[in-house]
Amino acid sequence: MNDTPLYDAKVERLDSQTVKLCWEPKETQPSISIFAGAGAHAPERKIPATDSKSGCLDISGLDPHIRYYYQVEDENGFSLMTAERRVPLEGAVNFRDIGGYRTQDGQRIQWGKVFRSDGLSRLTHSDHRLMKHMGISRIIDFRTQAEVKSSPDRLPEDGSMSHVNLAVSHGPIDFVEALKRLKKGDSSWLTPDFMVNGYVNNIDKFAHVWGGVINEVAHSDGAPVLFHCTGGKDRTGTCAALILLALGVSEETVVDDHQLSNIYIADLLPAVYASIASYGVDPDIVFPYLTAPRNCILAVLDHINIKYGSAANYLETKAGVSRSNQELLKKKMLG
Repeated sequence: MNDTPLYDAKVERLDSQTVKLCWEPKETQPSISIFAGAGAHAPERKIPATDSKSGCLDISGLDPHIRYYYQVEDENGFSLMTAERRVPLEGAVNFRDIGGYRTQDGQRIQWGKVFRSDGLSRLTHSDHRLMKHMGISRIIDFRTQAEVKSSPDRLPEDGSMSHVNLAVSHGPIDFVEALKRLKKGDSSWLTPDFMVNGYVNNIDKFAHVWGGVINEVAHSDGAPVLFHCTGGKDRTGTCAALILLALGVSEETVVDDHQLSNIYIADLLPAVYASIASYGVDPDIVFPYLTAPRNCILAVLDHINIKYGSAANYLETKAGVSRSNQELLKKKMLG
């Protein structure tokens, strides 16, 4: 018997019907038991783990229109729920679950409760089917009116998903205006401190937006909530960071989650940089605007700690999230 309890499990997508599930410690195998299912609370199908190697197992034959959750259990009775962080959609590249992270007191955020994403204007019917299966019925959109008008969310026509626009402008100009200026060869607005200032100012200027989302999640009826902007990295990243902080994860985890955007959008960047260069603009100048700069999320954390003392104080005194609502959020999201 292995005396070290199961303490981590992760899922990586290999193709449309196959994932790789790995667990720690690896030595737990062959006593591991794996269950898979469409529900985040009671996976029902047991998967043989006898062919696993080095603490990993390939699971194939999955339905691409279903989001699977996996329960991993060791011989000592320790178990973990896990899932893919990134949701594989055809029309969005930065759509992901904020679940699974461990809090500083040893609890874990439940999977399938809160999702974050980039723009939804290119969603396909297949994407709609998957999102419906996931139970998503409410979309919170942080884009400005100009962004929404330029690229409206493509949601199911049956009205099964509601859309609410809580506009947040990252700096003095929005994405639509920024793109217009870049096409004219103008990058003068993109000063070295443009991104950092945008992140920090939005903490103070749009506190009511972030607080409204957190209060909504805390009082939700259990249906998953999805919020997004254009790239799913700055405004969306700020909201996700505040939720994670409210739930008690470490600042290191907050930074790591923020930086995942750079991995998920990486395949899009070469074509974007080529377009930028065709406008006569140096892509290196625009790089911070098109990615999720690490120094920006670090600046946010510093600003909250210095000005408000802690994320909990910021949420209570500035964002309108009472201590009781913060505790309610934890009860809803941790397990």
